[in-house]
Amino acid sequence: MTTPVNPAGAVNPAENAVGRPTPVTNATQLQKPSGMPVDKYRGYEAVDIADRTWPDNRITVAPRWLSTDLRDGNQALIDPMSPARKREMFDLLVRMGYKEIEVGFPSSGETDFAFVRSIIEEGAIPEDVTISVLTQAREELIERTVESLVGARRATVHLYNATAPTFRRVVFRGSKEQVKQIAVDGTRLVMEYAEKILGPETIFGYQYSPEIFTDTELDFALEVCEAVCDVWRPEEGREIILNLPATVERSTPSTHADRFEWMSRNLSRREFVCLSVHPHNDRGTAVAAAELAIMAGADRIEGCLFGQGERTGNVDLVTLGMNLFSQGVDPQIDFSQIDEIRRTSEYCNQMEIHPRHPYAGDLVYTAFSGSHQDAIKKGFDAMEKDAAAQGKTVDEIEWAVPYLPIDPKDVGRSYEAVIRVNSQSGKGGIAYVLKNDHKLDLPRRMQIEFSRIIQAKTDAEGGEVTPTQIWSTFQDEYLPNADNAWGRIQLRSGQTTTDTDGTDTLTVEATVDGADTVLTGSGNGPISAFFEALQAIGIDARLLDYTEHTMSEGASAQAASYIECAIDGKVLWGIGIDANTTRASLKAVVSAVNRASR
Repeated sequence: MTTPVNPAGAVNPAENAVGRPTPVTNATQLQKPSGMPVDKYRGYEAVDIADRTWPDNRITVAPRWLSTDLRDGNQALIDPMSPARKREMFDLLVRMGYKEIEVGFPSSGETDFAFVRSIIEEGAIPEDVTISVLTQAREELIERTVESLVGARRATVHLYNATAPTFRRVVFRGSKEQVKQIAVDGTRLVMEYAEKILGPETIFGYQYSPEIFTDTELDFALEVCEAVCDVWRPEEGREIILNLPATVERSTPSTHADRFEWMSRNLSRREFVCLSVHPHNDRGTAVAAAELAIMAGADRIEGCLFGQGERTGNVDLVTLGMNLFSQGVDPQIDFSQIDEIRRTSEYCNQMEIHPRHPYAGDLVYTAFSGSHQDAIKKGFDAMEKDAAAQGKTVDEIEWAVPYLPIDPKDVGRSYEAVIRVNSQSGKGGIAYVLKNDHKLDLPRRMQIEFSRIIQAKTDAEGGEVTPTQIWSTFQDEYLPNADNAWGRIQLRSGQTTTDTDGTDTLTVEATVDGADTVLTGSGNGPISAFFEALQAIGIDARLLDYTEHTMSEGASAQAASYIECAIDGKVLWGIGIDANTTRASLKAVVSAVNRASR
């Protein structure tokens, strides 16, 4: 037998993704080489940390958050924010509860400088909010950056320089020692200008980023950070923020976490360091990378609302915060009006949020699939029963509805859009719409019957059927009334008397085939008596199933009655709605009888 050839770096098709043999039952199912130039690229390097601890950790408290929407996010826009849009975004971030906000790159131009000055001079910054500004490690830029902060209550200067080997070799053509010296000199200049320009009213902080951390050798990243700390001299009451940016996401989130655990273990003066994570989403795993970095020792996350940012974006602060909320951890950020947050973000960025965006997209709490809809409906029903059994409201018990990780109501969404109906939908979704919007709890077999009617409609017309269209179709199919008086019988009034032997006699005034008629019958109840009365006009009807429920509470509450009948060989459901339960039952029989003659 010939051994398959394994090209350089490739996984043998008879091996799984980590190189172990995989049983093959059908050779035709094997994937073929793509033909793409994979040899141009190299894989990421693993971190030698055999006793890593982060996999056993859990996030039980919110990290510190920094929003960089006004700087990193704004720089990535086709049309950068106007001053009005920047202010709208800043005010939103404050309302949501962000306490650290990167507000600009003031040395990059007059627009950013003027915006920083405006929020300081207009008193727009709450006392407990720290603003941050970014600068490169050049003296004239550092001076201009510090000048923008005059009069601020709490402010941080964020300095960065490139430390990754490709930048050292290609962009700056400098040695490791020269690159480290740029960071050291820049830190010293920030301290000197802050001392010279800022008054005692400003609580001043410092942040340093070795750019790009994910491409920089770990030992060199540590060496540069230690050199910066030697200048800043962090101590009790004088922290330094060391931000380790994944400006380009290079590895799996697990390796990213390994890098953070290694740095957290090896930094001296760690107790005075705020270790910050700044992921980008080039591999599509920024959220996971951020969460695993926190598990590995990071204290703070930098990102943007909805993942705005260069290329594939910064890490998404909304998803991160809501992930915590869904696990019972307070994110300490208010997402309760998520549609307002989304609308404001779309206005400020002039970019739409995807309808499938986690937690905020138009469709993320919406189920079209029939099996999903059925499970959601049953979940809501179970929640109501569990709450009643415990003597509590639904909001007071643990959330447990299939396919919905959180209660949409907690982020300001109504239940109206939870289930929407198209050709993929089933009885559960349709039943949910009728119960949620019209308080009608259809019996299971009636759900099946009506779902076939809606299915025929979607198959014929295509697209989505709205709740309004579902209700209109339901009324037309089951609820003849004065405005829509179809069918052989229109019920006007009825009266029941009970004999001493328990026999009920029913007298019904109705219109039958256009003529006013009085129907009379007897039986062991009003429904049985009505079936006998129908026999007199040639309608052979037999009761198969009956159920009813009230539609609301109080003296004026209406009842809904559902009756399954065998009528002239057809099995059909009918429904009646009335404040009087007997009259509702008679209407349900009429509904079924009229449907049989359509």
